[in-house]
Amino acid sequence: MGLSSRSAVAIHALTMLARWGEKSLTSAEIADSLESNPVLVRRILGSLRDAGLVWSTEGRNGGWSLARAPREITLHDAYSAVEAGPILSRHAHPPSAECEVGRHIQGLLEGEFRDAERAMEERLGRTTIAHLLRQVLERERELALPDRPPAPAGA
Repeated sequence: MGLSSRSAVAIHALTMLARWGEKSLTSAEIADSLESNPVLVRRILGSLRDAGLVWSTEGRNGGWSLARAPREITLHDAYSAVEAGPILSRHAHPPSAECEVGRHIQGLLEGEFRDAERAMEERLGRTTIAHLLRQVLERERELALPDRPPAPAGA
């Protein structure tokens, strides 16, 4: 199947929810940040809810909130909530058993792809939504710094 943009949308939504803390956000507010469609965002949020990462409330002040602390949600949690199947695509049709490459390539690629997928999952498991939020806020503070004149020569 391969990796889709669902993971990026899920991580973006989780980071927004972490940013606003106790305030529930609507799918439209999240979609505005993504410059996307609220229906797509609701589908992604539904998968995140099914995985126990977010919850929703209905009604006038309803919306979406994190179900766990941002430090307890990894990028791998988000990925696994919205992606199905292997990350790297396999052969769509079995290669020819009459070809020396075709006879062996599927088995060889399977091991390589499985190792690569495990490495990616491990890496995503080390980064939390809290970590991403800290980086977002740091970058935002950097944007707010006034322009500084260049340092004098020899300084």
